[in-house]
Amino acid sequence: MKVKNTLTRENSTMPDIAKGLVICGIAFFAFPACALTVEISNPLPEARVGEIVEISASLPGLTGPTYVVYDANGREIQSQLTYDGKLIFPVTVDSLGTVRVSVLEGKPSQKFPVYVGGRQYPERKDDLAWENEHSAYRAYGPALERSGERAFGYDIWSKSVAYPILEQRYYDDRVRRISFHEDHGNGQDDYAVGPTLGGGTAALLDKSGKIVYPYCYKEYEILDNGPLRFTVSLEYNPVNVDGADVTETRLISLDSGSWLNKTKLRYEGLKGKSRLVQGIVVHTNNPKAWSASKKGHYVANQDINQHPERNNGTVFVGIVSPASDTFRFMPMAEDVKDAEGHVVAVGDYQPGEEFTYWWGSGWSKGGVVDGNEWESILATQSRHIANPLKIKIIR
Repeated sequence: MKVKNTLTRENSTMPDIAKGLVICGIAFFAFPACALTVEISNPLPEARVGEIVEISASLPGLTGPTYVVYDANGREIQSQLTYDGKLIFPVTVDSLGTVRVSVLEGKPSQKFPVYVGGRQYPERKDDLAWENEHSAYRAYGPALERSGERAFGYDIWSKSVAYPILEQRYYDDRVRRISFHEDHGNGQDDYAVGPTLGGGTAALLDKSGKIVYPYCYKEYEILDNGPLRFTVSLEYNPVNVDGADVTETRLISLDSGSWLNKTKLRYEGLKGKSRLVQGIVVHTNNPKAWSASKKGHYVANQDINQHPERNNGTVFVGIVSPASDTFRFMPMAEDVKDAEGHVVAVGDYQPGEEFTYWWGSGWSKGGVVDGNEWESILATQSRHIANPLKIKIIR
């Protein structure tokens, strides 16, 4: 399939670089000699559409501190500098194709819509919530833990619109008393978490094979907050794993246009190699709607929410875990209301190393037709992770 080779996120037909722009002291209608060319190649026989790529922000011949990215037609592409010294931007590349972009020193414009962002909500028991075009997510915070409520895993907020909804939903729930647990036109939170792994949380297994559940995060630091990537570091209180006090740190990032959060885990205090699960809760009202693919390195579940009588649609949840070796259903070790068990990916965690996996969600009223399409999305993401776009810097 031939994909239109457009890298820009706006429909302007006039090249931005031709709008009276002066670069390196000269007015240009073509790219000046001081521009850096970046070549992006797709190794797969399938198109990559709007995929976020990253290059080092330490660019040869350019001193910054900020940059502007242009497509081959001279139109600006939305970009972002990240906390870890990367320059990121979206590209679309045909099957086995190649595109080039140009990078120049300058200040990026603010003309592009922003769909990615998040913050802590201390007014709502320290929720840490973030979102992109497809879904919103929250991790529960210390105020909720102090209240005694038991909610361990990630929560999922469904969306049927691309624009940000978090601020309005929290405001409406707290001030206007309009519950975000019902759909008022742009989605809802009808996903049940409780004392489970929720929508994609990871946890260590003890020697008996039992999940050692994390609780709520202890501390957080937002490292990137849009326009293209949200990144947060979460630190957790120690948990006892086979007699050792183990501290967990998570680094979660969500890109514009992505169905999945990338998460890097690190544990301190382990005495040796441990088994690690990444799980999705399977509820009793739809216990057979999970799937697992060792070949595709993913697990998936179709959740019909807490109130199917409201016609709230289906939440599709998935995990892609290239580092795992086992993909299966795991029943609950103890009775938990409405929870049948978890569908999990299981892998080894080596002390001192990072473990990386991806997790996320879609909604039947927000762009995902059915479970087959959701599994196709997960399989595609797995292929893209295994076959990243190839980057070449050209002077």
